[in-house]
Amino acid sequence: MTNSKPENCPGDKLFKYYPEDFSEPAVDVIHMDLEFDIYDDHTITDSQIHLKSPKNPVENLTLNAKNLEIKLVESSGHELTYEYDTEKSLLNISFKDKIPAGTEFTVHTRSVCRPTANILEGLYYDVTPDGAPPQQITQCQQWGFQRIVPCIDEMTAKCTYTTTIKADGRYTNLISNGDISVPRHDIGNGRVSITYSNEITPMAPYLFFLGAGTYDTFTREFEYPNGKKFSLELLVPPGSSREEAESALEILADGIMWMYLFTGPEQYRDTDIRQKMYELAKERDRLKFSAGNPDKTAHVREVLAELSKTIHPGYSYTGTVYREIGMQNSDFGGMENVGNTTITTNRIMPFSQITDPAYEYLTRVKVHEFYHNLNGSEVTGQSPFEIWLNEAVTVFIEDQYHAFKFGEDYARLQTVIDLLAPGNGTMAYDRGTGSIPIEPDGFNDPNDLITGVTYVKSPEFVRMIETLMGKEAFARALNRYHTEFSHRNATGRDWLKVMEEESGLDFSVMAGQWLKQTGYPEIKVSSDYSPKERRLAVKIEQSGQKETDMWEFPLSIVPVGAAGTDLADITVRVRNRTEEIVINNIDQPQFISYSRGYGVYGKVFTDTPAEKLILQAGNDRDVTNRFIAFYRLLDLEKMQIIENPGHEISGHISDLYMEFLRDDELIRKTGGLLLTIFESVDDESYAHNYRLMYDIKQKICRAVASRNYDELVRIYQKYSSQISAGNSGGSGPDSIIADIKPRQVKNTVLNLLSSLDLPKIHDMAKKQFEYSTNASDRLTAFSFYLNSSADDRAEMLNKFRSESMAHPVSREAFYAAVAGCSRDDTAELVRTLMNSPDFNIEQANDQRALFGRFAQNKKISLETEAGRELLSEILKTLIPVNEYSSVNILSVFGNLDRMDKEYQPPCVRLLLEALDSADKDNTPAVYNTIRRILIKSPVAVKSYENSDGVMPEWLIGK
Repeated sequence: MTNSKPENCPGDKLFKYYPEDFSEPAVDVIHMDLEFDIYDDHTITDSQIHLKSPKNPVENLTLNAKNLEIKLVESSGHELTYEYDTEKSLLNISFKDKIPAGTEFTVHTRSVCRPTANILEGLYYDVTPDGAPPQQITQCQQWGFQRIVPCIDEMTAKCTYTTTIKADGRYTNLISNGDISVPRHDIGNGRVSITYSNEITPMAPYLFFLGAGTYDTFTREFEYPNGKKFSLELLVPPGSSREEAESALEILADGIMWMYLFTGPEQYRDTDIRQKMYELAKERDRLKFSAGNPDKTAHVREVLAELSKTIHPGYSYTGTVYREIGMQNSDFGGMENVGNTTITTNRIMPFSQITDPAYEYLTRVKVHEFYHNLNGSEVTGQSPFEIWLNEAVTVFIEDQYHAFKFGEDYARLQTVIDLLAPGNGTMAYDRGTGSIPIEPDGFNDPNDLITGVTYVKSPEFVRMIETLMGKEAFARALNRYHTEFSHRNATGRDWLKVMEEESGLDFSVMAGQWLKQTGYPEIKVSSDYSPKERRLAVKIEQSGQKETDMWEFPLSIVPVGAAGTDLADITVRVRNRTEEIVINNIDQPQFISYSRGYGVYGKVFTDTPAEKLILQAGNDRDVTNRFIAFYRLLDLEKMQIIENPGHEISGHISDLYMEFLRDDELIRKTGGLLLTIFESVDDESYAHNYRLMYDIKQKICRAVASRNYDELVRIYQKYSSQISAGNSGGSGPDSIIADIKPRQVKNTVLNLLSSLDLPKIHDMAKKQFEYSTNASDRLTAFSFYLNSSADDRAEMLNKFRSESMAHPVSREAFYAAVAGCSRDDTAELVRTLMNSPDFNIEQANDQRALFGRFAQNKKISLETEAGRELLSEILKTLIPVNEYSSVNILSVFGNLDRMDKEYQPPCVRLLLEALDSADKDNTPAVYNTIRRILIKSPVAVKSYENSDGVMPEWLIGK
């Protein structure tokens, strides 16, 4: 380990890029004519970039160009010289005579790019089907386009495109943005050519797509209620199941129809008509795609056409083809590309091997990427600092669709659990040292901005804005924003200005806080009731990570009476550190329900005693607050165990757990989500003692399971039978969704029983593993077996491994299950898998499933010597291969200062070893993330220095 100061080390700079590095381009990009001549190991690109100088004469022009070979640079009618600065990835062009302001001119370049297998940006190799030419696709977010062609690679450089692709005729599909203007044709020597024209939606360079691949192509006509049609295409690996492909297209079509009918400026009007149109459109498609029935759709079409005249719909697609392309290898689950969306192949179709959470993700990602055609493509953020703006509203809409399909209570509770999850939850990350604000001070790579802060926290900010505005006003404002900035770029301030003008509210202070601060508010509320005056006073006090942190947010206050009825329902806008809210003329409440629907991204702490929490958990009309009450009761129980390890689990915990399980209506709404028990407590002194928290959770589970064993077995059998009976109804998307919640309950019960680690539970799990055909069932049973003391544990491990390697979806699930194991041999098992020929370190799915999941298994990866040795080995191996995956792994060190002092020196040592594998120029995100973690972990650094010696000042910013 050297840790010597690198040459030209920017000691005080923790980011490579800052806002001042971005400005309006000196020229306008009007159009690009591109010709790609694709070969197995290189692509020759001829580019005609049409430009205009709007204000000033042009003497010098700079184009972005990364890792290219520049063969030619010229401009018709203009003499020029050029220099290619490979270190800065800039092509600097100087014109002999200045080009006058207001003049259109063209720069022609010829360049060569070479695909790689592990840099998943620009043009890269995806998994190639047997016997096919090399599969090549692009990923341009955010600066991948400059790896393909010299360009102005900024989000503001929106233009139209004409793209010609020449390639091996054996490729089944040659793809780019837009509509086909010159059909595919032979050009000799076994090669073909095709041309696309993208003239309708000027797009930012990061939305460009190029693909040369071998796929099975499945199509489906999409028809809006008003009769407008376009084609849906699905490109997936050869040999894919037609049934699964058609189901995938049906899911996509459903999301597009929902978006048209249930979003837009008047989405809360005429909801009964919209629902009727949704159902009629389904009936029309059923008739349309049924053999011998196409002529029976005429009447349905007539009714739909008439009803279409009565509503103001949401987004309507402008192209003739919308295509989803399966990408086996990507840092991201999906990427919008104007008419071409890439989705990780493991989540593009409802494979028989797919788990229920993966299926839910599938339904989400399809509607998410399609909505980007409007929010992100037609209206684009100004710079990478506005990536949150592209994503926040898109996720907000995605969440609405998920609620439409799975139910409001289930969808919201799932989000709340994702927020609160102690391992990889958004709030845990947001309080860690690796976190950056929604709108950060800087970044090292645009991928730094692809985090839970962008995809979860920023939509929660949007949700709070909607709460303060009201749903109807928000819907009108969002439509106005998309209309005013259509085919343009927008800043966060632009978006907020529209929201303010539509609502008459000022969001400037609130936005400054939420966009620029990490973390979240901790909100302490207390109440005092005066029976004589029939007056309820609620005191609110907020705090943040730093003493100076302040937040504005909406907070709902709902006093609940003896009969479980709401006595009042108010929402206040909290602006100050302390506030008091008075409600007059009110009966004495039994309890108060705060922040219903988890309306504020933060944690609300109340003075509610345990007996009132029990009452709230059983009676609050708001499901999220029933969960939070149970969460608080569990927290109190865990703290008692910490203070007294011999403490016997309180009866009200198991009683409440069973009360939830017995409530069929509650289960119908929430599945097994309400039964979630975290391996954590809110007290930061203990929350990051990971093995202790795991052991306490297991103790609680054993108590509930042992006290209610017979009833739990009956509940397990009940939901097993319910799912089996439901399967006779069909295998379409709605049928699959109907089975998810009962199966979730069944497997939650099995997990609970598994804490007893008894032979009869081993038998139950083994039977489920061997006889179930559902992936979630088998994975749950396998995971339990892997963590059990069963004699044939190793036998089942080998059996499932052999089965799983046959399909990438099951392989991913298998890797994650093994990496999440809690046994002492976990590190040994993971090392065996990473050194096996089946594991491909260049595949992002393999990295995430095995390496990422193991890193999140902190009781092993951080708190055992074997785990730390393996994690160090993983980082050293992975950093040169995939920077994005490596940075994600580093997030597990976000709470070093809160860990037990025993683990701080070896964890800091591990980070320093990883730093030696990083490079400030080639892997700046890894390099600077490690430095930020160390700088923000002074307690851990001091602990390390006490044992290992003083750390260099440049490294930790002394």
